[in-house]
Amino acid sequence: MVTTGDAAAAARDIVASESLFRLGIASLFAVIALDVVVAWGLVRVFAHVDAGISRLAGWLRLAFAAVFMVAITELTGALRLLGDGGDLSAFTTDQLHTQAVLRIEAFSSVFDAALVLFGLHLIVAGYLAFRSAVIPKVLGVLLAVAGVGYLVDSFTAVLGSPTNLGAFTFIGEFLLAVWLVTRSRKFAEATLARSQPTSPALSEPPREPAARTGARQATVAARRSATR
Repeated sequence: MVTTGDAAAAARDIVASESLFRLGIASLFAVIALDVVVAWGLVRVFAHVDAGISRLAGWLRLAFAAVFMVAITELTGALRLLGDGGDLSAFTTDQLHTQAVLRIEAFSSVFDAALVLFGLHLIVAGYLAFRSAVIPKVLGVLLAVAGVGYLVDSFTAVLGSPTNLGAFTFIGEFLLAVWLVTRSRKFAEATLARSQPTSPALSEPPREPAARTGARQATVAARRSATR
């Protein structure tokens, strides 16, 4: 939608499709809201494996959402620069166009930083999935591979040789989501069964109260004395 390499053309593209641009920004905010829900859900899903590490995965997802929100504000800033605000009259049209393009580029840079947190989140979640006795281990491996893919994309973008491994390694995220949706009931039952402690009544015979045991021992001793 945005022409690269030409600030004026990029500005014209945004203004011409302003409604679509705003809709895109709104959808990104919706993604952040979903990330918060997913963070909470994954903590619950993996709590039976390791409660501490599952919370770490959740916090990494929330940190990603926070940095992602900062990135989105760059897009809203670019849109404001291309508006008709009177406080921008001190800038020339070319200056406003250039600043708007810089804000869009800043969005990409901040998003690359956010993907580092997202990649770490997937690696931790993959570890938990691999350790789970309920989730197939292959899903844990694929989830960790997806995390590594995002990390590689982020670091190569900083180094000036961007890659797009995430477009191929994301399959782990997709398969885990499908598995959780299709097996949610069985997963919940298995997790609940593993989290419940074994009943003492099934693991060892019932014990008599101490008072009754003592009385019985005293009676036996008295009978022995009487027979002597």
